Amino acid sequence: MSHPHPELGAPPKLPKGGLRVTPLGGLGEIGRNMTVFEYNGRLLIVDCGVLFPEEEQPGIDLILPDFTSIRDRLDDIDGIVLTHGHEDHIGGVPYLLREKADIPLIGSKLTLALIEAKLQEHRIRPYTLEVVEGDRERLGPFDCEFIAVNHSIPDALAVAVRTPAGMVVATGDFKMDQLPMDGRLTDLHAFARLSEEGIDLLLSDSTNAEVPGFVPPERDISNVIRGVFAGAQKRIIVASFASHVHRIQQILDAAHEYGRRVAFVGRSMVRNMGIARDLGYLKVPPGLVVDVKTLDDLPDSQVVLVCTGSQGEPMAALSRMANRDHQIRIVQGDTVILASSLIPGNENAVYRVINGLTRWGANVVHKGNAKVHVSGHASAGELLYFYNICKPKNLMPVHGEWRHLRANAELGALTGVPHDRIVIAEDGVVVDLVEGKAKIVGKVQAGYVYVDGLSVGDVTESSLKDRRILGDEGIISVFVVVDSSTGKITGGPHIQARGSGIDDSAFSAVMPRVQEVLEKSAQDGVVEPHQLQQLIRRTLGKWVSDNYRRRPMILPVVVEV
Repeated sequence: MSHPHPELGAPPKLPKGGLRVTPLGGLGEIGRNMTVFEYNGRLLIVDCGVLFPEEEQPGIDLILPDFTSIRDRLDDIDGIVLTHGHEDHIGGVPYLLREKADIPLIGSKLTLALIEAKLQEHRIRPYTLEVVEGDRERLGPFDCEFIAVNHSIPDALAVAVRTPAGMVVATGDFKMDQLPMDGRLTDLHAFARLSEEGIDLLLSDSTNAEVPGFVPPERDISNVIRGVFAGAQKRIIVASFASHVHRIQQILDAAHEYGRRVAFVGRSMVRNMGIARDLGYLKVPPGLVVDVKTLDDLPDSQVVLVCTGSQGEPMAALSRMANRDHQIRIVQGDTVILASSLIPGNENAVYRVINGLTRWGANVVHKGNAKVHVSGHASAGELLYFYNICKPKNLMPVHGEWRHLRANAELGALTGVPHDRIVIAEDGVVVDLVEGKAKIVGKVQAGYVYVDGLSVGDVTESSLKDRRILGDEGIISVFVVVDSSTGKITGGPHIQARGSGIDDSAFSAVMPRVQEVLEKSAQDGVVEPHQLQQLIRRTLGKWVSDNYRRRPMILPVVVEV
């Protein structure tokens, strides 16, 4: 199996007649999915998603793919193909279109409706091309065919990209539910037909490659949800992804059956479910969905709230309810359903929310204690089945952490894909398909780009480290006034601590040491403020470390007079 090497350099010029594949996100992580295809000087992008921050990234709203490697080539892009409407596949589009607003977006009806609503908030009116399964569209040198796949959102598509260098198939996220809620199956007949033609490179979803067997049907969830509704005495609060139309449909069906009214809570949930209803993907009986403001007039036994926050996101509605920071107050006897799986890395945040809700008396139903969610990604049994149908000549696992990519590679090898034709790459690693063989040829920049409020890309790893120190260890500020000519102290030092757990009065013990160091430096002729700041930082830092085993941020201020 081919795999990246940390010493990879910049890729060479693409050989004539070759196809270049560069993942800028989605490999080694769950989210931020983005792949760039290049042929004959033209580019095609498949997906442009975001990654959601973890605890060690305080203050960050979103993490984007790094557009550096294509920023000078925006005019070469013939289109952005969007496989489906989840944030980890479309969330980065507004930030790319900020740089060039007229890049065409190609996707299914629901996918385009969701991204258009998002772009409206960014005041961008995109050029779009709506496609359905079975369609073929020519985008520059890329002949794209779209194939129906089943996922946890309607209208998902895989894409087969034909070029003179060969055919590449990108699955997007998919599974093979044989009893899907909307009756829309993964089109195995189409994949078999493509296999007969010859799939030169398959980019396959890896998220569930470690999970044996087959994903249970979505329909299995309905009876569990109905059971929860039957036993609930007070309000039911459901947390789900704002795009999980199938799960919301099951909630609406159960609410209708048990005589409850439903209100959507949160801007993204209200927006997305409105779009899904208007386009006919969500079937809503008349009078079932009401405005959240009218719920006060209904008894608790007739209320269902549907909100975001199933991953423990700190600003989402459910987290705020758990923290008593939301207009909706959890009370004894409420039932909360977390209708999603745990995205790796979110476990602590989710269990913190579950504990908070339980503290206020809620009965919390989640995947750990009830079957209220099934995955949207193919498990190992489905992937084996899929590879035996596709018979790819080269395989590149995508969409997943390292363990998922490697597990997916092993599945491909079991079905007969030669080991030297299986490429395990990572973000930024460049793969060329030349004369029917895929191999790693170099690496481009593909780091994290952080969105913090209105700031995009301004936050660095260094500033995040500072934030973590501030959050974990606190800050100590030191103010000193010195004579600009002699360097002698004329005022201070004044020391204050915040969040460090050290009382300000404790610093009287280290004051003489700081004064001694500054006086010695003055005698040695050191008067430059930056050097004095470094002396203060080292002296105070050593004292805090020796006495408190802490490493707060130390901020010395030296004023010359």
